[in-house]
Amino acid sequence: MASDVYGQLVHTSLGRQVVTGLGLPNPATLRRYEPGDPLLPGAAVVGGLGTAPLADRVGGLLRRLGIEVLDKAPDEGRIAAVVADLTEVEEPADLETLRALVGPALRRLGPSGRVVVLGRPPETASSWAQAAARRALEGVTRSVGKELRDGATATLVLVAGGLVAGGLVTGGISAERTIGGDPTVGDLVTDDGDDDGGADGDGDPVEAILRFLLSGRSAFVDGQVVRVGARSVSRPADWSAPLAGRVAVVTGAARGIGAAVTRVLARDGATVVAVDVPGAGDALARMANEVRGSALQVDVTSPDAGARIVEHARTRHGGLDVVVHNAGITRDKLLANMDPDRWGSVVDVNLGAILRMNEAILDEGGLRPGGHVVLVASIAGIAGNRGQTNYAASKAGVIGLVGAMAADEGLRARGITVNAVAPGFIETEMTARMPLATREAGRRLSSLAQGGLPRDVAETVAWLSQDANAAVTGAVVRVCGQSLLGA
Repeated sequence: MASDVYGQLVHTSLGRQVVTGLGLPNPATLRRYEPGDPLLPGAAVVGGLGTAPLADRVGGLLRRLGIEVLDKAPDEGRIAAVVADLTEVEEPADLETLRALVGPALRRLGPSGRVVVLGRPPETASSWAQAAARRALEGVTRSVGKELRDGATATLVLVAGGLVAGGLVTGGISAERTIGGDPTVGDLVTDDGDDDGGADGDGDPVEAILRFLLSGRSAFVDGQVVRVGARSVSRPADWSAPLAGRVAVVTGAARGIGAAVTRVLARDGATVVAVDVPGAGDALARMANEVRGSALQVDVTSPDAGARIVEHARTRHGGLDVVVHNAGITRDKLLANMDPDRWGSVVDVNLGAILRMNEAILDEGGLRPGGHVVLVASIAGIAGNRGQTNYAASKAGVIGLVGAMAADEGLRARGITVNAVAPGFIETEMTARMPLATREAGRRLSSLAQGGLPRDVAETVAWLSQDANAAVTGAVVRVCGQSLLGA
């Protein structure tokens, strides 16, 4: 991978002077998770509007973890996070509570700090004023993400009503439906209805998402909106190994993002089946040995690829719990010069192969009930990219597939979640081959002013693979440092 010379320069004494003097982007060193790290490296401000029911639960969680909880910004010193509960917002005037709580706290926010705003889905509002105020939270949070410095991030979490009012609720995940328009990319509308067959548990979905967003695992997730449904989840016996006892398959596992995903899933306790083409056999074997999993050489475009994956997981490891569709290729060309082979090969590998493999993977005897499917999309599928019409088409198709699968009655009845990650500029062998100017633009045009690492994508995939996160489905989470491109 090409080194980020500019990013290294800004951390020198001379570099800091130049960057400050000229007002240039100043990428910070991000706080990334290492086993044994505390959830937060300092105190957190937690508060909200009205009775702020989620604030009480968040405060209790943090205190149990030994983290100091404050009700407002301190007069001196640094804090590590601010969590604002706006689930009881009724009208635009109520947004003053958000300003009064978060504004002063931002002045005390330390490096790689976290801002999390908790709200309710706008389309479930009981009045026009309430719908407007709920949607306003998204504008505030995305804007805060662009104002933050020193590697800090901001995220909005929209929580289904049952979780707000009564804590844990065993509820169903509904098909997508909206009032007055389509949901934003990455959003899944949920209800508080009857149980749809998902497994009950003793975990709190709000705890599961905060353990991700407040930690170093979410280092490159910024300016995002994530929805949590009213559904009970299973709490892991050990939060440092939330995938213990699970069997996961990762396609395209020999290198790049796939290799990082393989390592992180194994670190979190999963037994991993590493899948890649026969041509990558040596690298694939090394990866499988490294994580003490198993290797399967198969071309994902082969008609029997899905059946071979299921058979391998079942005979070698007893079954299958997590599938990560990561394998993909690029063959770039302007559409005016695009030939049928370049077009067809990219669409088939990146999208068609997933559809064919899923026939076997999701059939009887494949993915076990309560399993998780995670697909790797791309910011190109959201914003488009010059010279990548074939790639953007395939990745936009992946996003469409996630929405359709998450709303599928059969999969919901089996408690299967379907989500995607959409990486932005990630430091890989592929981005290292970009022209210098294009590469630098990709790195700097985000709120964090730097490229992400494969492990950043892997951390988000691992979070979406947890049983504790089963209340999130149909999401497309951008791992892009709040790229300035796209929505």
